[in-house]
Amino acid sequence: MPLPNAGQRVSVCSLLTALMIAAPGSRAEDIHQAPATASASDFIEIFEQLSGTHPGVRKGHARGVCAEGRFTPGEEARERFDTPLFDQSTPVVVRFSMGGGNPDADERTRAPRGIGVKFLLEGESPHHIAGLTTPVFAGKNPQQFLGLLRLNHLIQQGEASAEDRERYLEENPEAARQGRWLQAHPPAAEYTAATYFGIHSFLADRSDGQMQAFRWQLVPAAGEQLLTEEERATLPAAFLEDRLNKRLAEAGSIDLHWQWVLADPEDPINDPSLQWPNDRETISVGTLTLTGAGGVACEPVNFDPNQLTRGISPSDDPVLALRSAAYAISFGKRLSGQ
Repeated sequence: MPLPNAGQRVSVCSLLTALMIAAPGSRAEDIHQAPATASASDFIEIFEQLSGTHPGVRKGHARGVCAEGRFTPGEEARERFDTPLFDQSTPVVVRFSMGGGNPDADERTRAPRGIGVKFLLEGESPHHIAGLTTPVFAGKNPQQFLGLLRLNHLIQQGEASAEDRERYLEENPEAARQGRWLQAHPPAAEYTAATYFGIHSFLADRSDGQMQAFRWQLVPAAGEQLLTEEERATLPAAFLEDRLNKRLAEAGSIDLHWQWVLADPEDPINDPSLQWPNDRETISVGTLTLTGAGGVACEPVNFDPNQLTRGISPSDDPVLALRSAAYAISFGKRLSGQ
């Protein structure tokens, strides 16, 4: 991966893995420690420092494309869980995106791709999900993530070094997991040729009256397709939207299977930096079928993963809890042209 120069706008997520060498300057003594607190406004501020100020644009996942389709639930999901999500087929509004706050983000980088889905449930409140093409988050809590982003900004400004980041990750090993995963896995060649992970844990009402903790993933029915190093070197910086439109034109529709990974009692549900063991029960709860792309239907939607329909509840994951406020600030700034 080429080293970004001082003039480049680097996406938040690609900074997690980029190796930037800069001369250290003056800095606080505690840059190797996570801050004591982290607020939603802190994240909006650091996103803009890292990616620049882009009035009227999302502060995270700025580059993206709308899509549309339907979700068809599976019979097993309908039998096992008590939620209107699985009552009937429902239309969905979808947005695919690149990580980071740069609306001109280079799609050849290892930055994760993102997905947001709004389920338009008849007679019920809508349900949102938001996921990434990585199964882990860059920190066990908001403080660790914020500290990493702030250090990345210092490196970007020439006020800290790559060695400072390595020391930070030694002190906060949970913050290193996402970057290491991204470095070990090539980026997806198409928006619909990647597995998306919800990262956070949620709780579902079961038909027997109990609650089931789960994490979700969206798996492409046609399988994953990853970029080769040759493609990364030769493709234009923007190609994912064109490939999505071409795929839909050729196939007519694209299916992704929505799977729930069910937690065992000992699995942590409040640490998004930890993966659960691979042997956990996984069930297919339905199929997301995309039938079109483009337009602006997704633009007014903030895809807050805490906006949940009846029968689904958030876990006590502190990163998940902070998302609503951060999304609301970003949405307000977009509406006001900031």
